[in-house]
Amino acid sequence: MTTRRAADNAKALDAFMTTKVQIDAMLARLMALSDDHFNTHPDEIHWGDVGTLNHYASLLRQITDGAFNEGEHAA
Repeated sequence: MTTRRAADNAKALDAFMTTKVQIDAMLARLMALSDDHFNTHPDEIHWGDVGTLNHYASLLRQITDGAFNEGEHAA
């Protein structure tokens, strides 16, 4: 019975690590995009760019609030 539990845990660990690698790749892409000012030139920024960036921030805030038990996810 111990062998089956270890095998089940191994599958869960593999799935977890696969998803972690995907998240790490997404974060790296976001960091690169941020370093490039989200594909905008500072002299050409307009209110549409601000709205887009606020939307991205809102989505990321949902993730960080859930991950860190903050905002609506606070205890």
